[in-house]
Amino acid sequence: MHRGLLLLLLAAFIMALGIVYAFVFGHFIAEAKVLFPLPWFQLTLLDLYLGFFIFSGWIFFREPSHATAVVWLIAICLLGNLAAGIYAVLALIKANGDWIQFWMGHRALKLEGN
Repeated sequence: MHRGLLLLLLAAFIMALGIVYAFVFGHFIAEAKVLFPLPWFQLTLLDLYLGFFIFSGWIFFREPSHATAVVWLIAICLLGNLAAGIYAVLALIKANGDWIQFWMGHRALKLEGN
């Protein structure tokens, strides 16, 4: 569990650095004009956003509140895998070493009750 937490924290930190780098040194509009017409860039975006929605599906599954899940979906669409990593870190901490709780969230309690 601790290794998983360290790995997720490291990934979130690296992603945050990448976002800061892109904002400081990148020029979104100018770069988008070059990249968006390219088929491999379009495929990369499709792959990225499908991954976001699959990850968000897990969030909707494990969160008791749909409003909370929607907030995380928006955060993931805006911040990418940085938000996904933060969510996973928080879920891992909240699970307190219980992998069933980590994967199933509030549904783990229902599973234990049966």
